[in-house]
Amino acid sequence: MPRPKAKGAGEVRTLERGLMVLEALSVLGEAGLGPLAAATGLSKSTLYRLLQTLVRKGFVEEAGGVYRVGPRAFAVGQAYPRQSLLEAARPEMEALAEALGESVNLAVMAGLEALYLDQVEGKKLVRLFTAPGSRAPLHATGVGKVLLAYRGVPEGLSLEAYTPHTLTTREGLLEELKRVRAQGYALDNEEKELGVRCVAAPVFGPGGEVVAALSLSAPASRLSPEEAHRLAPQVVAAARRASLRLGFTGSV
Repeated sequence: MPRPKAKGAGEVRTLERGLMVLEALSVLGEAGLGPLAAATGLSKSTLYRLLQTLVRKGFVEEAGGVYRVGPRAFAVGQAYPRQSLLEAARPEMEALAEALGESVNLAVMAGLEALYLDQVEGKKLVRLFTAPGSRAPLHATGVGKVLLAYRGVPEGLSLEAYTPHTLTTREGLLEELKRVRAQGYALDNEEKELGVRCVAAPVFGPGGEVVAALSLSAPASRLSPEEAHRLAPQVVAAARRASLRLGFTGSV
């Protein structure tokens, strides 16, 4: 049986350069062509060609000449731990959605945003749907505020207003995150979208670090602030059981 031809040195070098670009973006977060060229040592023309391929394949995203790691690169890089996380969280998400009839979500921090990994839809006729792979602002969502509260506020975080309820000052956000840590859960009180309310709790990894946030979301007409606080212990308990499945041994 004939052996497949070995890859040429040029193809290997291109692959190495592409990986170098992804590594640089993982450190820089977001960058234009100039800073990326300085970080990688590549010429702008070579870098531009590599970036166009990476954008086309979904490994890099581009907006207005600014590049960042794309969802496909994140999915590949997180494949093993993400699968473990999904396996640990899914049974608890299904049980919570079954018990309360509302949609349950799982999200992780991805740069300056929250990235949704999974959702179990509720049974109610009117229910909320969040597609796995979609992103959301950290400061304006329950899952995002949980991740910020336990993982810290990254440099360059935008505090854009989405509704009249969105936290748009650093002082207000830090005060809210202090409250999240004290009570062990976060509320999204129509801060990203009017008519939507969420309650979210942290999922801890084996070393005690917060690796994800688990949330219950529902129309605000059905989930009042009082009801959200009343249901919060059930969300926290589901997140805690998912944490234990991941190997967490401490107290939440």
